[in-house]
Amino acid sequence: MRDANKVQQDLFPSIEPYDQGYMPVDTHHSIYWEVCGNPKGKPVIFLHGGPGAGCGPEHRRFFDPAHYRIVLFDQRGAGRSRPYAEIKDNTTQHLIADIELLRETLGIERWMVFGGSWGSTLALAYAQAQPARVSELVLRGIFLGRAPEIDWFLTGIQQIFPEAWADFTAPLEGAERSDILASYYRRLNDPDPAVHLPAARAWAQYEGRCVTLLPSADTVTAFASASKALALARLEAHYFINGIFLEPNQLLDRIGAIRDIPAVIVQGRYDIVCPATSAHDLKTAWPEARLEIIHDAGHSALEPGIRRALVGATESFKTRL
Repeated sequence: MRDANKVQQDLFPSIEPYDQGYMPVDTHHSIYWEVCGNPKGKPVIFLHGGPGAGCGPEHRRFFDPAHYRIVLFDQRGAGRSRPYAEIKDNTTQHLIADIELLRETLGIERWMVFGGSWGSTLALAYAQAQPARVSELVLRGIFLGRAPEIDWFLTGIQQIFPEAWADFTAPLEGAERSDILASYYRRLNDPDPAVHLPAARAWAQYEGRCVTLLPSADTVTAFASASKALALARLEAHYFINGIFLEPNQLLDRIGAIRDIPAVIVQGRYDIVCPATSAHDLKTAWPEARLEIIHDAGHSALEPGIRRALVGATESFKTRL
């Protein structure tokens, strides 16, 4: 836990990209990327959550723009990447390859990798595949992609948010409720917008209602927005039904590949979407990593204690070459 008497840096001021564009990664997908901060600074890449959540302007603000060369990109099917909400050729392995292609395209030798929620999953998978390319890791709201974690999201959360879960499952009819994931997967991939859009909004609203410690109508609205809901819901269902495209327990079993990479793990004590047990399991397997439990926070990266701890982590790594 951080020293409560220490003044903590909050998010840095808003900034705009100095470079941005689209990078074709195959014949089907083209990903949006942007770079801001110091063109000659220490490189860092931000990996957004979801899958499917996309990046936003607030994600640039976890890093000192005078020190860091800040790279953000929307993963396949997410945000501004094209085509929107596309699940074809969209796997963890594809995303790892996209990160590498982006690194090479930008002429970066090594970079800090920063990711929360699904972004922590992708950050760990990328680092284990390319450890020589990762200088440090900053991870938040740990999700290891294991079956119990997926089951918790789909059914366990009802123990804490029964009314949100009731609304989440209300659109399902009869036998559909016996397999929530498969039923939502079918609906979300139905070509008819009259079918997939209501399903997407129900899924996204459910998640939005559970990500903060205190109720946040703005968060729910943002999650269920027309520009975000379909990609978030469809891609999460796609990855969940395919076991995150990882072997069972892969991220813990392969922790030896990244034991020497300095890492900070930030975890909200009352994170309902990605409960603290996963962060604890990661710390147990990786004692060299530093775990910070934020005792007055849930899952969202923008909750006060979480964002200050994340900024504290990026600040602490400024002195490393």
